[in-house]
Amino acid sequence: MAESSDLEPRLRGLPAVSAVLGRPRVAALAAAHGQAAVTGAVRAALSDARAAILAGREAAVSDDDVIARVGRAHAGTLRPVLNATGVVVHTNLGRAPLAAQAIAAMAEVAGGYATLEYDLDRGARGERSIHATALLRELTGAEDALVVNNNAAAVMLVLAALAVGRDVVVSRGELVEIGGGFRIPDVLRQSGARLVEVGTTNRTHPADYAGAIDEGTALLMKVHRSNFAILGFTSEVALADLAALGRARGVPVVYDAGSGALRETEAQEPTVRSFVDAGADVVTFSGDKLLGGPQAGVIVGTRALVERMRRHPLNRALRPDKTCLAALTATLRLWRDAPEQIPVVRMIAEKVEALEVRASALVAAARARGVVAEVVPSIARVGGGAAPTRELASRAVRVQTHDADALSAALRAGSPPVVARIEEGAVLLDLRTIAAEDDARLGDALAVAAVHAGR
Repeated sequence: MAESSDLEPRLRGLPAVSAVLGRPRVAALAAAHGQAAVTGAVRAALSDARAAILAGREAAVSDDDVIARVGRAHAGTLRPVLNATGVVVHTNLGRAPLAAQAIAAMAEVAGGYATLEYDLDRGARGERSIHATALLRELTGAEDALVVNNNAAAVMLVLAALAVGRDVVVSRGELVEIGGGFRIPDVLRQSGARLVEVGTTNRTHPADYAGAIDEGTALLMKVHRSNFAILGFTSEVALADLAALGRARGVPVVYDAGSGALRETEAQEPTVRSFVDAGADVVTFSGDKLLGGPQAGVIVGTRALVERMRRHPLNRALRPDKTCLAALTATLRLWRDAPEQIPVVRMIAEKVEALEVRASALVAAARARGVVAEVVPSIARVGGGAAPTRELASRAVRVQTHDADALSAALRAGSPPVVARIEEGAVLLDLRTIAAEDDARLGDALAVAAVHAGR
């Protein structure tokens, strides 16, 4: 802490708010961002400068500081980034990037009115739930379908509509918790259903389910272990066997499939159709994981059970908006007609030889700018709670630096921000999760970040 005799003149030396606002570069900001935003940035800069002086540090209020503050405030907290982590369906980074067709469909309905709940043929009120139903029936083989705002909501609605006040039988090995604290036992309690656990953590048999069924049983439920695997001395009941038991005892079977693959892909996850074909009465899955669409929860199943959910009061609270339905419908069309155009499908399937070529070009460009980099093998992941043991061979640009944390921070602070990973003291930029059209932007961002981080 500086002596009080030194503090007063230094504090008095700070400029007034009006003086900073009158500087030409700062004044020019008001035309683009508004006077209130610029004034707020100036006051924040002065406040930080005062705090620095009181702590005994040098401080000043520069035009560049004010400009940077205004820019950060204007950008907000929800910003696009380049994902160089190698995790394709990255929950923290917004999960699935949308296909161009899905983005166009969202824009088309977002800018004006749309037939969200209007029937043009009848000239009367229509149903929101019809918009993706036909495609979902075609792609999954289910009798009916319903879309809500995410898969957690889908599970909640299934339980609330079909099992409130009654028992739901679940294997102990499937009482999962996924990111954000979503736990199957908690969802069951909140829905008003009662959890009945059967089997053990590693082994559950048909007789365990059969022995738990009584007059209070509403559902037999199976849950996809999306983000972990149980190996070794294990046993679980196949969905087809559980469905056969449910039919014999008159109890519907629900499968929380999670990921939502609609065709076989390099992710090597079973398809939703395979669950329907196995006899599940209801299947729930996400729209923004392996399906590669917007955040949504999809319920497919028998007509009678889906209709009960459609008419349940909770459905209104969980319904999707017009942009979600537009993007989901466009993505479903691609699954039917051209799945290779869905970014998640394309990223997972991209050949390692193509990644090698792209990484080599980036390394050459980086070295030309004085950045020490090389191409290295990498292991990418599907992510998003899908295929937890699946490794995707990939290629990465490895950047050697004296301070990997500083370079990583500089990449995140850039424009566009780049989220990378650090391994063995070096920054790795995995190309599997970078679209080819973004390679040049990634190279520019790396060059700038390297300078700011002192290489």
